[in-house]
Amino acid sequence: MKAISSYAEFSDVIASNEAILLYTSMPNCSVCHALKPQVEALLPDFSNLTAIHADTSKIPELAGQLTIFSAPAVLLFIHGKEVFRMARFVPIENLKENIIRMLKMI
Repeated sequence: MKAISSYAEFSDVIASNEAILLYTSMPNCSVCHALKPQVEALLPDFSNLTAIHADTSKIPELAGQLTIFSAPAVLLFIHGKEVFRMARFVPIENLKENIIRMLKMI
C-alpha cells in the first residue's frame, strides 16, 4: 500500500488508475493500526487494484473533500467514482466481498 501525502497526489492516482482502494487512518487510532495489516493481506488477491494509504491528520483536505469523518475508512473508487466505503470497524470478509463485487464492474 503506497502512502500519499497530499490531496493533489490522491487526485493524480485517481486520474491514472482504473480501480483504487484508499485506506485512511489517524496516528493515535488503535483500530487503524490493527486493520491496516488485514487490508494489506487482501491486496495480493486483487492485481488490478491500486491501494493507497493516507493519514488524514496530515492531509485534512483529503478528509474534507471526501467527507471522511471517522478513522479508519476504506473507500473504493472505480473509474474515479467512489463505489463504496466502510468505516470504523470493517469486517474483512465483507470488505473482500464488496471489492470482488465492485471489480466485476470494470
